[in-house]
Amino acid sequence: MNSRQHRNKRSGKSVVIVQEPNRQTHSGQTNGIMQTQHIPAEVPTIIGVSAVPICSQGFANSKGFTCQKDIWKSALGVLETQEQKEERRRKSIKAMDTVFFNEYESKVRPCIDLIDQLRAFGVDKDLGLPAIAVIGDQSSGKSSVLEALSGVSLPRGKGIVTRCPLELKLKKVRKENVWKGKIKYKDYVQILKSTTEVEQEIHKAQNTIAGQGVGISPELISLEIESSNVPDLTLIDLPGIARVAVGDQPVNIGDQIKKLIKSFIQKQETINLVVVPCNVDIATTEALKMAQEVDPSGERTLGILTKPDLVDKGTEASVVDIMRNIIVELKKGYMIVKCRGQKDIDDKLTLDDAITKERMFFEDHEHFRQLLDNGVATIPCLAGRLTNELVSHINKSLPQLRKDVEMKLNKTKQSLKDYSNGVPDAPEEKLMFMIEKINKFCHQIKNLTSGEETQILINGMRYITKVRKVFEEWNSFLEKQSLNFRDDLRNEIRDFENNYRGRELPGFVNYKTFESLVRDNIVELKEPAINKLKVVTELTRTASIEIAEEHFKAFSNLFKFAKIKIESISHQQESEAEKMLKAQFKIENMVYSQDKIYSSNLSTTKNTATIFANATVQEMSHHVQTYYKIASCRLADQIPLVICYHILHEFADKLQAEMLTILQDRDRINEYLFEDQDTKRKRETLQNQMSRLIKAHKALFEFA
Repeated sequence: MNSRQHRNKRSGKSVVIVQEPNRQTHSGQTNGIMQTQHIPAEVPTIIGVSAVPICSQGFANSKGFTCQKDIWKSALGVLETQEQKEERRRKSIKAMDTVFFNEYESKVRPCIDLIDQLRAFGVDKDLGLPAIAVIGDQSSGKSSVLEALSGVSLPRGKGIVTRCPLELKLKKVRKENVWKGKIKYKDYVQILKSTTEVEQEIHKAQNTIAGQGVGISPELISLEIESSNVPDLTLIDLPGIARVAVGDQPVNIGDQIKKLIKSFIQKQETINLVVVPCNVDIATTEALKMAQEVDPSGERTLGILTKPDLVDKGTEASVVDIMRNIIVELKKGYMIVKCRGQKDIDDKLTLDDAITKERMFFEDHEHFRQLLDNGVATIPCLAGRLTNELVSHINKSLPQLRKDVEMKLNKTKQSLKDYSNGVPDAPEEKLMFMIEKINKFCHQIKNLTSGEETQILINGMRYITKVRKVFEEWNSFLEKQSLNFRDDLRNEIRDFENNYRGRELPGFVNYKTFESLVRDNIVELKEPAINKLKVVTELTRTASIEIAEEHFKAFSNLFKFAKIKIESISHQQESEAEKMLKAQFKIENMVYSQDKIYSSNLSTTKNTATIFANATVQEMSHHVQTYYKIASCRLADQIPLVICYHILHEFADKLQAEMLTILQDRDRINEYLFEDQDTKRKRETLQNQMSRLIKAHKALFEFA
C-alpha cells in the first residue's frame, strides 16, 4: 500500500492520501479493497485513490491493514468524524436502495404476486402454475434451508416432519423491523403476530388435515410472511422421502410420499429444488433420482448442497466437483449453504447470527472459499438466485398460461351447459323451468331431423350427413344392381325361352315373360330397402338419446322418461315406415310406366345396349333393361322419402307431443326434476372452476 502527502490549498494542512494497490481475489479476479462495500456517491475520489470508510472498530482488509479509528482520510484532506461518515454512508445507501427497491417493486414483485394470486384463486387445481418445489430425503437439511430463507423456525424432528405440502410465500417489505404472518388451510385463516407462533400453527394445521400421528395429505397449507429480512419468493415444501416405514407409519408410507412429490415435480411449470447433504453420495439420493425421472435433461432442476461442515477431511474436492457440475450434471447447476445444526439450535443461535456464521465459514474455508467468490454459496446468494429463477420462469410461462386459462375457461363453460342452472323452489317457477327444458330439447330434435343441427356428431360426422350417406349408398346399390342385371339377363331370357317359347319366330317378345323377369328382379330390392330404414332409425334413435342426455343429464328421472319415449316412438315409426315400404314394393308388382317415358328410355337403351346373336334375347334385353331403369329411378327417391317422412319428420312431431304430456301430471314435477347429489356437486364444482378461471383470466389480462 502506498501513501503520499497532499496539501490542502484552503486549509494549508498536509494530509496523507492512502493509495491501495489492487489485490487478487480467491477467484483470480482483481478488485479494490472496497469491492464489497457501498461507496457513498458524495465521497471524493481521484484516479487511483480511494477514500476509505472507517467502521467504529476500525476497518481491516484481508492483508491486515487497519485504518485509524474515528478518522476519515479523503483526497481533499477534510477531517470527518466516524459518526458523520456513517451518517453520510447511510444516506447514500438509502438513496441507492430506494432506487433499487422501486425498480424491484415494479418488475419482480408483481410477477410473484400474480402467480400467488392465481394459486389463491385455486387455479393450480385446473392448470400447472410456475412454482419452486423443495424436495429432499429425510434429514437432508431441507427444513434448515427453508428456515434460513424464511427467518422462522419450522417443525423439526426425526421421521416425517412435513406431512402436508407447505406453500411458503415470502414477501420483502421496505419498512424495517416489520414482521407479519398468516397461515391458511381449508376454511381456517389465522394471523400470526410473532415468529414463535409459526411452528406450533404448522403442527396444528398438519394434525387437522392429515390427522394425529404420521399420516400425510396432499392438501396445501399456505404460510405467508412479510418482513424486511426475507426475499421475494414462493416455495412449496414437500415431505421428506422416507425409505422404510418405522413406528406407526403405514407400510407403504414411502410410496405415498413419492406419489405426492411426483404430483408436484412432474409438472413442466415446476422448478425442482433438490436438497442433498454434502456428506452422502449424491448419486444414491432418492430425491435426485426422482427429479431425474421427471426431468431427465435437468432443465428444471437446481441442486442445493447442505451440511458442508460435515464433509470428511480430504474429500472436499469431490464437493467442489459437484458444484462445478462434473459429477451429476444439472442445467441449472448447484448452490451450497451451511445452515443451523442441532447444536446451534441448542445453543440458541439466532437465524441472523447463523447467516453471519455461515459467511465466515466459507470465507475461512480453504476449499469452499472459491464458491463464495463465485456467488454460489450462502443463504443470501441462494435467496437471490431463487428469486431470479422464479421470476424468469414466470415470465417465460405467462404466454402459454394465458392460452391455457382461456381454453380451460371455454371448456368449463361448455361442460356447465350440460348441467344448466339449479332447480327453482317455487312450484310455478319449477313448472316454467321444466317447460323451458322440454322446449329446448324438442327444438334441438327438430333441428336434428331438419338438418340444422351442427353439434351432434356420430363417429365424427353430423347426423344429417350420415342419413344422406345412407341414401347415397341406396342409390349406388341400385346402380350396381342394374349392371349385374345386364350380365345375368341373357341366361334368364334363354331359360324362359326354353321353357315357355311357342311357335313364334325369334325377336317376338312374350309380355308375360317380360313381366315375370321384371318382377323377380325388383322384388329382390325390398330387403335392402328395409335395411336402410333400420339404419336410419338407429341413427335417429342414437342421436335423439344423446340430445336427451345433454339436456336432462342432471335429472335422471326426466332423462329416463325422454329415453322411453324416444325408444317407443322410434319403434312405432319404423313399423309404419316398413309397412309403407312393403306396400311400395307390392305396387311395383304392377308393371307400369307412361308411354312417352317408356318409349324415350327404350330408344336410349337400344342405342347403347350390348348386341346379342339371339334376336329374342336382344329384344327382351332392351325391354327389361328399360323398365328396370325406370323402376330404379322411382325407388331411388321413393324409399328415402318414406324414411324421411316417418323417421325424421313424424318422429320429431310425435316426440314433442309425447314430451309435453308430462306437464299434465303436475304432481310428479318434483320427481322428474329430482337431482342426485353427484349432479349437484358436479355443477357446483364446474361453477367454482369457472369462477376462479374468470378471475384468473382477468388477472392475466390486467397484468399484460
